[in-house]
Amino acid sequence: MDTFRDAWQSALYGPDGFYRRNAPADHFRTSVHASPLFATAMIRLAERVGATTVTDIGAGRCELAAQIEVQAPGLTVRSIELDDELPERLSGLVIANEWLDNVPCEVAELSPDGRPRYVLADGNELGDVVDGNDLAWLEQWWPLAEPGDRAEIGTTRDAAWAEVVRRLEDGLAVAIDYGHTRDRRPPYGSLIGYAAGRVCAPVPDGSCDLTAHVAVDAVAAAVGGVVQSQRDVMQSLGITAARPALDLATSDPQRYVRELSAAGEAAELLDPAGLGGFAWISCQPASGSPTPP
Repeated sequence: MDTFRDAWQSALYGPDGFYRRNAPADHFRTSVHASPLFATAMIRLAERVGATTVTDIGAGRCELAAQIEVQAPGLTVRSIELDDELPERLSGLVIANEWLDNVPCEVAELSPDGRPRYVLADGNELGDVVDGNDLAWLEQWWPLAEPGDRAEIGTTRDAAWAEVVRRLEDGLAVAIDYGHTRDRRPPYGSLIGYAAGRVCAPVPDGSCDLTAHVAVDAVAAAVGGVVQSQRDVMQSLGITAARPALDLATSDPQRYVRELSAAGEAAELLDPAGLGGFAWISCQPASGSPTPP
């Protein structure tokens, strides 16, 4: 029987895979869908790093590109869909918003004999003992303590993001995702399914999106990146949830309504218990030194 990673890959990107038949926006909501202020932040970040091109990796239906083009028609926007090949060269601002969580990875469980074993495609049976690079990664980043504990082995995510950074000639690459660090790993893993906006069992049969939180500290270490929260970065880019002055409701009620609506949208993007808690992993070209955005 295949490992869960093999089944996951086929379930999302195979000939009859979930993403061959569905768009992400049909099943879950990201920062891009929450507010055009997310695109505003990307434009400001592009300006900060002197980028004239924005590349969106894992672009879905290219909603971010469309919003950027409306707000900043002078910027060039490139969209790369979830299962597209990466171009050999990247430059400017490169954004991967909720991409790494859809990079399939092996799932391991600590067996009763005290050894981590690969979880097989049915999600229940255990297979071979984890060894080699996967075992080294587990020992460094996600050691399992008790039989039944599970982990998503992040070697494929580390490698995927390293490939993006390797291609970056100038500018800044930012991976944005929900994730965890070594001191706060979920003991039973984070693998989950989504369909039609609802959580469902993570069955790798093509009927649902399969996703797992990202070990963001491991990804950052693989490329020398800097990890920050979305809340901190967006606030540094001038995104604020401050309510407009109340007297504006009398002097310019239409502007008051617009600004009040924008404040509500910003609050969702900045919420530390929600989208604001997402991790931003920021990386300069391989030859550069890591600098926060």
